[in-house]
Amino acid sequence: MAVRYFKQDPHRVSEVGEKNLEVAIGREVRSFRRDRNLTVADLAAKTGLSIGMLSKIENGNTSASLTTLQTISTALSVPITSLFRRYEEAREAVHVKSGSGVEIEREGTRAGHQYNLLGHLGSNASGVLMEPYFISLTDQSDIFPTFQHDGIELLYMLDGELNYRHGDQTFNLQPGDTLLFDADAPHGPEALIRLPAYFLSIICYPQ
Repeated sequence: MAVRYFKQDPHRVSEVGEKNLEVAIGREVRSFRRDRNLTVADLAAKTGLSIGMLSKIENGNTSASLTTLQTISTALSVPITSLFRRYEEAREAVHVKSGSGVEIEREGTRAGHQYNLLGHLGSNASGVLMEPYFISLTDQSDIFPTFQHDGIELLYMLDGELNYRHGDQTFNLQPGDTLLFDADAPHGPEALIRLPAYFLSIICYPQ
């Protein structure tokens, strides 16, 4: 399989939230400017602001007006709100111990599909919501290939074997297999081949 390289760096260290608003804004202005390979002089030419003023803003030494920040954000092609994103930004993490996931009543539970929610974060800075589930299928479970909901879903097969339908395609899933798909199309297990079957389901969608 060919190796693909993605632009997003998984080892990049994000800046922590800044308690001083001017410093937080300055940090973002500098970050966006550098991402676009612009010098302070380049940004000054694009905005009409002086190099000295931009330097003061980037170093958090002055409180820029909203009009000035709008001018800068327009020149950098970013929403003005993105200049405030590191200001006292809260970061959450949820740790769920083995066997303690909350059992959730979803549409599939009526077919004998047991869903255990492995964690949940509400509104967050990423703009993405994620629902991770541990799903168990036993000989009491029925086939149900017509789930439909918003978002993108990833399945990771842990144990057992089943045929899983997505739209007009069927995929044989065995331990170690993954299936990534648009969850708006009808989907679900069509044939339960080896039980019990256990798999992870991770659903992502915009806030």
